[in-house]
Amino acid sequence: MVDKVAMQTDANSELILLVDDDPGIRQLVGAFLAQHGFRIAEAGDGAAMDRAVAAERPALVVLDLMLPGEDGLALCRRLAAARVPVIMLSALGEDTDRIVGLELGADDYLPKPCNPRELLARVRAVLRRRDEPARGGTDTWTFAGWTFDPRKLELRSPAGVATALSSGEYRLLSAFVERPGRVLTRDQLLDFVRGPGPEVFDRAIDVQVSRLRKKLASEDGGDLIVTVRNEGYLFATRPVRR
Repeated sequence: MVDKVAMQTDANSELILLVDDDPGIRQLVGAFLAQHGFRIAEAGDGAAMDRAVAAERPALVVLDLMLPGEDGLALCRRLAAARVPVIMLSALGEDTDRIVGLELGADDYLPKPCNPRELLARVRAVLRRRDEPARGGTDTWTFAGWTFDPRKLELRSPAGVATALSSGEYRLLSAFVERPGRVLTRDQLLDFVRGPGPEVFDRAIDVQVSRLRKKLASEDGGDLIVTVRNEGYLFATRPVRR
């Protein structure tokens, strides 16, 4: 597939990479996002996506689930590991597909066909959340041997090893360390992590918490994130702010 980049007048505008094997959809969505101030790059498959990312790191990738060759889930995993924000699109639209996408690190999920205005709103919301840590303070948190620096988007294990977290996991951990010993409901965590909006569902938070809990698992088998039956989740340690 041939990569295509639509350059806008403002070369400093943020780059959105559209990965979809349907050129008509890429053209339609790309033209709409371009009208609202974004530069657009297009890719029809995983190889073209990799070339586009290597040429210029995008601010965000809008990624179709069903692609020829390497599918969208595998590409989502790769992008999440590189901390590139991802909005996944799928014609399937089932909760299980959304859950898998979130498990692999997608920041948001929309069924196809989607309203371009809704996609634009989701793009802006994900980019706004991406920028929130940079606007925050300089505080670093330590807890149970871990060190968490939200400003640098950095988490280090008790052994000093950097642990990769998706942007959603960073926001979730920030919500917990700022509210230790307090039961947080799923609705509260959804507001903290993703913001209120359509297509939000409780299972998404369960997935994110499960992923974060595994990454924070201690050697003695204890959980730092405790499930409170029929209520929500609690961060069971007292972080220290430095």
